[in-house]
Amino acid sequence: MQESPAQFRLGITLAILAATGFAAKAIFVKLAYRHGVDAISLLTLRLGYTLPILGIVWLLRGGERGAPLTWRDRGWLILLGLLGYYLSSLFDFLGLQTVSASLERMILYLYPTLTVLFSALLTRTAISRRIWQALPLTYAGIALVMLPEFQAMQADLAGVLLIVASTVCYALYLTWSPAVITRVGAMRFTELALSVSALAMLLHFALTRPISGLAAQPLAVHGWSVLMALLSTVLPIYALAAAMRRIGAGRAAVVGSFGPLLTIMMSMGVLDEHFAPLQWSGVMLVFLGVWLVSRAPRPGVQPLVSPASQGGKASKAG
Repeated sequence: MQESPAQFRLGITLAILAATGFAAKAIFVKLAYRHGVDAISLLTLRLGYTLPILGIVWLLRGGERGAPLTWRDRGWLILLGLLGYYLSSLFDFLGLQTVSASLERMILYLYPTLTVLFSALLTRTAISRRIWQALPLTYAGIALVMLPEFQAMQADLAGVLLIVASTVCYALYLTWSPAVITRVGAMRFTELALSVSALAMLLHFALTRPISGLAAQPLAVHGWSVLMALLSTVLPIYALAAAMRRIGAGRAAVVGSFGPLLTIMMSMGVLDEHFAPLQWSGVMLVFLGVWLVSRAPRPGVQPLVSPASQGGKASKAG
C-alpha cells in the first residue's frame, strides 16, 4: 500500500518529537540538579511518575493484557528491566552529576557499536569489515570530544566511567531483547520492562532512605521529574511507535540519529555548554562511525527505546 503524503509528514513529525523528547532528558536532569536533588531521588521521582502515566495510557488503549507470559519470558523481562531503565539509568544519572549533558549524550551514542560487539560475542558470529572500519572512527571521535574537557578539568573521570557503564548496560539490554520482543511484542515488551525498572528503583529508594525524602524535595524538582516522565519517557516511546508504523523503522531511526546533536544544541542554549572546534570534529567522527554500523546488517528487532530515554534508555531510554 502506498503511503499518503499526509501520513508521511505525520510520521516524520512524530519521529522528530520522539527524538527531541529523548534528547531533552539530560537537560531536564541538569536543570533539576540545580535545586540540590541527588541522583537517586531524581531517578526515583522520574520513574515513579512514569508508572501512573503508563497506566493511564494503557487504560486509554483498552487495557488489553495480551497472552499470558511464560516463566521464561517473565524472567527475561525482569533481567532486561533491571539492565535498562534501572541500572543503565542509575549509572547515567549518577554520571550526569559531574559530566556535561553534551559529553554524556556522545558517550551514550556509542551503544550501537557495543551492541554489535556483544551480539557477535554471544552468537559467535564474525564482525563485518564495515563494522571494523567504524569502531576506530567512533572511539577516536569520543576521544576528541573528551580530550579538551579533561584538559580544562571540566570532565570527571569517575563520572565518565559511570556513563560508560550506563552505555554498556543499555547495549546488553539491546543485545538480549530481540528474542523476547519476538515472543512478547515490541510495545508490550517496552511497557513491561519499563514498569519493572520503575518498581526496582522505588524498592532501591525504600531500602536505602526514608520515603519522606521524596516529598521533601523542592516543587521544582517534582516539576522537572514530571516533565522527564511525560516528555522524555512515555510520550517519546509512543510517538516513536506511531512514527514507525507510518514511515518504517529505517526512516524513524534516521531521524532519531540526530538526537545527540539536538542534546548538544539544547545544552548550548539552556545550560550554556559549548564545544570547541576539535570536539565538533569528534562529533562528526562519531556520527560517521555509527552511520557505518547502522548500515551493517544485524538480525533481530530493537525495542522502542533509546539511551536518551533512560534513560533512555533509548532512547533508557532514556
